[in-house]
Amino acid sequence: MTAGAPPVISIRGLYKAFGDLEVLQGIDLDVHKAENVVVLGRSGSGKSVLIKLVVALLKPDYGEVVVLGQHVHQLKQKELDALRRRVGFSFQHSALYDSMNVSENLEFPLRMNTSGLSTGEVRDRIQQALEAVGLAQSHKQMPSELSGGQRKRIGIARTLILQPEIMLYDEPTAGLDPVTSGEINELIQQVREKFHTASIIITHDLTCARATGDRVAMLLDGQMLRVGSFDEVFDTQDPRITGFYKYNFTEHP
Repeated sequence: MTAGAPPVISIRGLYKAFGDLEVLQGIDLDVHKAENVVVLGRSGSGKSVLIKLVVALLKPDYGEVVVLGQHVHQLKQKELDALRRRVGFSFQHSALYDSMNVSENLEFPLRMNTSGLSTGEVRDRIQQALEAVGLAQSHKQMPSELSGGQRKRIGIARTLILQPEIMLYDEPTAGLDPVTSGEINELIQQVREKFHTASIIITHDLTCARATGDRVAMLLDGQMLRVGSFDEVFDTQDPRITGFYKYNFTEHP
């Protein structure tokens, strides 16, 4: 985090409802350059809605989202498309194309979003992205041949190939065993260190939150109840937060 620098993501007074269901009720949150911020909460608490609002996949009812200095929901489509190319979105289920091998999955967004790259440059970018996620030899594998953890890694590689300034991770450890979850947590840290990305990490996994977050924002009942380090957030007698901790957290030696 650069002292005095403006946040790369600034969220103020964000409201979103679906019919009578008020999902977000006045959210404020800043994320700074090269900072990992975990948004932690139960399933259905609005975490994924929040990051969809960040990249204008949804529109807020009230409030504003400023990303890389731009008011997201005031942008025209061409401007929004350009901004989205600077933001990587790692989907919960990796979102790989089953009919394409690993190299083809990585090449697709590169061809769609950049121009003027030679065949050699495309090949180099694919190799660099695969090396960044520890799967340098997986070019020809099909998604069906990959483990759950490998698919997560390839999904992250496909995002990194566009060299984003911000990463959004949606439940990065969902459905993974504890060992593989730990490897993905380490990868999230490595991505930040190597590419200096700012990140929002959406999760209900407390081990992931503690391992990856510089700060943790606890989203409950449509509001950010507490924001701080992992220990600061859980240093409370609020039963909503202590109950979440006791029910979900498992210590690993």
